[in-house]
Parts: sequence; structure tokens; C-alpha cells
Amino acid sequence: MPVQSPSLLDPPGASNPSTSSTGKKKAGKSGKKGRARRKDPLWARITLVFGAVLMMTSGLAIVGSKAVIGQATGSISQRNLLGEAGKTVDEGGNNLEGPIDMLLLGVDARERWAADDVRADSIIVLHIPATHDQAYLISIPRDTEARIPAFSKTGFPGGVDKINAAFQAGARNGGGWEGGAQLMAQTIKGMTGVGFDGAAIINFGGFKNVIDALGSVRICPKQEVKSAHMSYVDGKVMWNADAKKTGKQRTPVVHKKGCQEMEGWAALDFSRQRYGLANSDYDRQQNQQQLIKAMAKKASQNGTLTNPLKLNELIKAAGKAFILDTGGVSVEDFVFTMRGVTGNELIMLKTNGGTFNGTDSGREALSEQTLDMFHAVKQDKLAEFVFYNPEVISNRK
Repeated sequence: MPVQSPSLLDPPGASNPSTSSTGKKKAGKSGKKGRARRKDPLWARITLVFGAVLMMTSGLAIVGSKAVIGQATGSISQRNLLGEAGKTVDEGGNNLEGPIDMLLLGVDARERWAADDVRADSIIVLHIPATHDQAYLISIPRDTEARIPAFSKTGFPGGVDKINAAFQAGARNGGGWEGGAQLMAQTIKGMTGVGFDGAAIINFGGFKNVIDALGSVRICPKQEVKSAHMSYVDGKVMWNADAKKTGKQRTPVVHKKGCQEMEGWAALDFSRQRYGLANSDYDRQQNQQQLIKAMAKKASQNGTLTNPLKLNELIKAAGKAFILDTGGVSVEDFVFTMRGVTGNELIMLKTNGGTFNGTDSGREALSEQTLDMFHAVKQDKLAEFVFYNPEVISNRK
């Protein structure tokens, strides 16, 4: 049983307000209501971790204000990634009052692949309760059977398929990644009932540069795994497809068991693996969550957020790695709202008990417990759910 943060140990029934109790509501640039703020204007915690993957919440304060955050995040591309899956007014949408739910999508887009022929292989729901002092990561298995709704933008008629196909169906025929994210978000909302305040798409290829900007990250593989994607040729790491073209002897990349510092390429490659893992994609989900948490910790420990040069390098890398949707709220309001969450308060949760959940037809589905977990997300009672179901907590370090 992993060590739990203090708020996770609060007894069920403890107050969980849906709105902030201090400060006044302020409108963001869009005219929509922003979050009530604590009286600590010098605390501007950069959380360049919106995407399925950046450090979600570094938690280390830097001297500055929302203006500093606005300047720092100016290079981040913003699109409409939610479409009809954004929270309605009745669900608490159009402002940052109460809990915050984000959809984080990781795509593996390589230069030799068509831009509209991409599936989302990392699907994570980020939940921040109304108290804004905790964050939960819940991964949805890529092979989960889902009813994907019709999508007029691309002419997709709708149907039943693996959930990661929703992104591809929304991206083809000119829909682009924006359409892919919209259809994925609609599919998840239909399946779980959870609407979203924001979303982010992470390009895993660009993500490597974000890790390199941090120097390295500490990852603790639970088992040894041979890479299905990369090999060494003459001591140089290469994609297998490129390595084969050399005609030279190839040595497989092997990620050893145990805690170690990993460079960007190695951490990214490790987080992609599922073949050879005891629980296949479920282990990969936990490894990806582990990577996000490791980045959050590293950013808060190595002085990146207090060193202008390091911070600038990190921001440039992040700006190239992901696309963001903050639901109409300004990025600086969105980031400032989450300043109280740190890497230590990032709780990783397992779906389906951490293993394949098959149906009578042999396909994969979300278990009853997992659907209950998403219901708790929608009701902002996830801490209470975890208290009564501690087995859903990932044991990754």
C-alpha cells in the first residue's frame, strides 16, 4: 500500500466544497468567470503539465504574477479540443469554480505517417477536486469497446470500436487533431458521464524535448522489458525501422528493473512499451502515469522553475510538444488556479483493477468499479471513493 497524502486519509463525509470560499470571482480574457483566488499574488506556480503528460503540477513557486504566467505560456498552441464535450453551465462549466476535469491525450505522430491516420494511445482523465490541493490521474485502456457517436465534421456515421479509434475517426477527412480530440471527448463523456473543463494533446515525439529540458527523470520499472520500438546500431539508438535500413547488427534496447535516471528518449520509449509486460496495456498506463509524476517531481527539485534560463528552455520545449484547450478561460487563469497542486499530491489510479476486463464476446470494457469511479469524479467525491476502494491506487513510485 503506497503512502497516501494527508487529504486522501480524511474520513469520508469531510467537507468538499464545490466553490472556493475566499476571494472574489474574476473574469478571464474571454469574459467567463475565473476562479476565486487566495491572497498570495506572488505565488505563480507554473504547471506546464496540462497535457497527458507535462509535469501537470510542479508545485514549486516562482516569484511573479499572472502576467508572468501569461508571458511564459504564450507559445502554447490553443484549439477547440472539446467541442460538445465541454461541461455545461449546470455541470459547472464556463468558469473554474469547483472541480476541474481535463482530458489528456497522447498521440504517436511520426513524420512518415499521414497526419489524419493517428490514434490516441494514451488517454488520461485528470481530476482536481474543488479544494484544488490534489490531482488524480485515471487512464482509460486504449482497447476499451466504446460507442463512438456520429461526427458530421468528418462524415463519420458512428459505430462501435476500440476507444482509441475515436481520435482517428475525428481526425480523418480534414478533421485534424482538433476533430480527433473532440470526438474522443464526446465518446468518453457518453461512456462515463464526465464533461471536461479543458483538454490537451501531447505529441510524444516533441515530448522527448521536454524531458531533455529537465535533464532526466527518475523512473522505477517494475520489471525488465525489451523495447519493441528501438535498437542500438554502433552504439547509437535508432527506431527499428531505421535501424533495419542500415543493414548492420542491431542490439535491442532493454529497460532494466529498478529505479534509475532516464534521458528523454529512454523515458519516452519505456512509457510506450506494452508487449512483454505482465499486464500489457494496463502496466503501460501506470508507467505513463509514473512518468508524469516523475516529471512533476524533477521540475520542483532541480530548480528549473526558479532558473530563468532553464524555465525558458522548458517552456519552449513544452510549446512545441502539446496543444491546449482551457475551455475559454485564459491560460494564466487556468494555471494560476492549479498552483496549489504539487507532484506529491498527484495520485495515480488504476482502471479495471489493473488488468484486462473482458466481456462475453472477448472484448474489453470498463468494470463496474471503474464506472463507479468515474461517477465519483462527476460528483466530485473521488477522495471518498478512493478511501473505500484503496486497491485502485497505483503502486508505482
